[in-house]
Amino acid sequence: MPEPVGATRITVYPHGPLRVRRAGQIVDAAGNVVPRTRQTLALCRCGKPRLAPFCDDTHQRSPARDRTGIDTGRDGPKPGQT
Repeated sequence: MPEPVGATRITVYPHGPLRVRRAGQIVDAAGNVVPRTRQTLALCRCGKPRLAPFCDDTHQRSPARDRTGIDTGRDGPKPGQT
């Protein structure tokens, strides 16, 4: 894949992934290059996708969480709560 032209732009989506446009090289915690096929990609924040570190919309099937990872209760109160 050719190197992207222009500045990298990262957009944070509430209750969703980080969208990275014009991404350069991405490496994992061990320093290995993460292969990719697109210049725009979505990085997971919920930690549950099968395609980690890339988002596969698994977060939409999980309880709602805010940017800190705390359950927001967006899906409604839990039993016993008002």
